Amino acid sequence: MKSSITALISILALAAIVSGHFLGLGFSVGVGIALSIAFGLGWPHYLGIPAKKTLGTVTALTGAGAALTVGLTRDANFMVWTPIIIAVGFGAIMVVQLIRGTGQARRLESTLGAGAGVAMAGFASGWVASFRFLGEPGLTLIVAISAALALLVGVLPWPDRVAAPLAIVLGALGGPLAALLFSDVRIFPAAILGAVVAAVIASFHRLRTLAGPSRSFFGACASALAPIMSLGALVYFVEKLLLA
Repeated sequence: MKSSITALISILALAAIVSGHFLGLGFSVGVGIALSIAFGLGWPHYLGIPAKKTLGTVTALTGAGAALTVGLTRDANFMVWTPIIIAVGFGAIMVVQLIRGTGQARRLESTLGAGAGVAMAGFASGWVASFRFLGEPGLTLIVAISAALALLVGVLPWPDRVAAPLAIVLGALGGPLAALLFSDVRIFPAAILGAVVAAVIASFHRLRTLAGPSRSFFGACASALAPIMSLGALVYFVEKLLLA
């Protein structure tokens, strides 16, 4: 899949997440569940590991369960159940590998890759937690705009040694601009946050470059969603640090 289509999928996911701040908690939880299912079922295809259906189901259920518990919990720490769900998901990955038996092909890669997918799926619940924490889209928009700028830079046919620093610079500039327009976050923290978000996007882009394009549509969708899923927990905990 072309990098432009991958970037488009990522930007559409960001738009759906931001829309949750305007359409309510139910929509935000629904987006979290939908993204978790799309990511979870596609991640094993992107990695090219065996037991795709089983491992994909475990990953999808982990992300969906984390998003649902964040939406339903009455605890002020909205992600209190997320580490437990991730741990259960990783335990399920281990059980799947035990059932497959010893000596199976790519067993270590399956365990590590699927375990990373479980963690990313769980981290996506941070987007829902961010909504519940303040209910305002300010910080989410800062992250979304910085990430979108970095994603657009990744579309350019330039080597990563040029595109990655440019993405980080644009993220550092886009963060303060979004802060001035949409939130009360100070310019310097917004610049730092924008740079960090852009660095995450650039890192995932580099991983995709090294791995090569996915031959599967579902795998390509999962690779596009991976950085967006990972940013969820970052948004929530930075929001608590800056605005609590």
